[in-house]
Amino acid sequence: METIKNTSLTPWVQYYEPGVSATLAYPDLTLGGVLEETTRKFPDHTALLFFGRKITYAELDRLVNRFAHALAGLGVKKGDRVALMLPNIPQMVIAYYGTLRLGAVAVTTNPLYHAHEVEVQLKDSGAETLVAVDMFYPVIKQALPKTSVKTLILCGIKDYLPFPLNLLYPIKAKIEKQWVSVKRVPPIHDFIALISHASDARPDSPVSSRDTAILQYTGGTTGIPKGAILTHRNLVVNAVQCRTWLTVRNEGEERILSVIPFFHVYGMTTAMNLGVLIGAELILLPKFHTKEVLDAIQKHRPTIFPGIQAMYQAIGHFPKIQKYDLTSIKAAISGAGPLMHEVQDMFEQLTKARIVEGYGLTEASPVTHANPIFGRRKPGTIGLPWPDTEAKIMDVETGMKELALGEAGELVVRGPHVMQGYWNKPEETATTLRGGWLHTGDIAKMDPEGYFMIVDRIKDMIKTVGENVYPREIEEVLFTHPKVKDAVVVGLPHEEFMGEKIKAYIVLKEGQTATAAEIIEFCKVELSKFKVPKEVEFRDQLPKTLVGKVLRRVLRDEERVKLGIKEQI
Repeated sequence: METIKNTSLTPWVQYYEPGVSATLAYPDLTLGGVLEETTRKFPDHTALLFFGRKITYAELDRLVNRFAHALAGLGVKKGDRVALMLPNIPQMVIAYYGTLRLGAVAVTTNPLYHAHEVEVQLKDSGAETLVAVDMFYPVIKQALPKTSVKTLILCGIKDYLPFPLNLLYPIKAKIEKQWVSVKRVPPIHDFIALISHASDARPDSPVSSRDTAILQYTGGTTGIPKGAILTHRNLVVNAVQCRTWLTVRNEGEERILSVIPFFHVYGMTTAMNLGVLIGAELILLPKFHTKEVLDAIQKHRPTIFPGIQAMYQAIGHFPKIQKYDLTSIKAAISGAGPLMHEVQDMFEQLTKARIVEGYGLTEASPVTHANPIFGRRKPGTIGLPWPDTEAKIMDVETGMKELALGEAGELVVRGPHVMQGYWNKPEETATTLRGGWLHTGDIAKMDPEGYFMIVDRIKDMIKTVGENVYPREIEEVLFTHPKVKDAVVVGLPHEEFMGEKIKAYIVLKEGQTATAAEIIEFCKVELSKFKVPKEVEFRDQLPKTLVGKVLRRVLRDEERVKLGIKEQI
């Protein structure tokens, strides 16, 4: 068992909630083994709930075995990469655990990717098998010719819908122009047909907890995506840490609202893997629609809701929110970006639950920090490092000098959930994993009690008039403006400002109007002159990833095109 060696360097441990230890014992299991253990304990408990269709743990375990045998029948072997281009539907859970139980490596792929993005990921991973929803076939068809994919397994959203939704769905899909009909002729196979003829028996495949489980690609918000190599142990460790931190959980009794995408490592760990570990019921929703989510909460009474700020914010702003009873929710961890104090207060008033900000990154499976659920929490911070997780602040210039308390520098972490490296990228691996520490690329600082605060991304730091400016500081001020719903700040090249000009992109609340001058004057009251945005642009929405991270690169590239700058900013 990996442990933190020097607890004198971990002041945060004293602020852990009762029952949370500095070091934990981790089962020497694969993820498939975790599912097997849970099935043994809770065979008749509902594992998946999909618009009224229930699948028990015993049924899920059999379906996972069948999918593993189906893959083997198609020639997939241990170590082969299997790409999963699936939203939160039963097939995603079945294919994920089936792939891992066989000893193959899952490559989760965003279903909303464009053809080029799919092509890049499939080529880099070397995946020869792709599992996807048939509605994405037009995009997949464009991407496949330049990849190594030989086998395509297609499924439909309607496959696991209960009657009469399974009959109504094709009609709805045709109306919304999302219906795609694809003949299942080899090398294209039908998901349901494949598993219906496969064996229920557990596959005889030697899989170790040290084997690679997934290649999880970074979001690509700052450049070309890289595949983080995460083992079964990496992911099991983080799920166990998550279970321990979630002090309100009761095994075999929880219901997890699973709308955060499983293809993103945040949803994979805090919803899917955690859920299977504790025998929870996963309430599957393929996409976030505010009313659909509220209806699911009202009807199915989830107790745990991992999500992102944008989700909680949308719920709070829903016009008829007072008609819904949200009090079944006990706890929520907000990730993939900062949680503003206003959103936290609003959600807690609606649910009577506790919502806390956490932090993680793909390379750490992903969670490394969170505020205690019912212990001492500090708004504006990412909280405390999790058990068996070390963290410190290093100077940005060299990454070699540890900084004093309160000083801002690069956050570095290490622990048993940190990746093995990047797939086929030794130089990037050496840069990111130095001296046993994972260099996050985030600028942070730690207070005397061990609570960490993210200041900004190193690559997002703005240099203007000889000063370093952190966009998050400006954004937090903008979020306090009564008319502002969403905001992001970027630095754009400009000679007049000896480096970069600060520009703010603003989304106003519904029915509100404002001028750029009004926003700038508001900032002048709260910020030093050199931090005040010099330009403001109003937008209906900001470009974001599916898990809510603003794509600053998209905004910079738009400006680059306007300015006629050829090289990447």
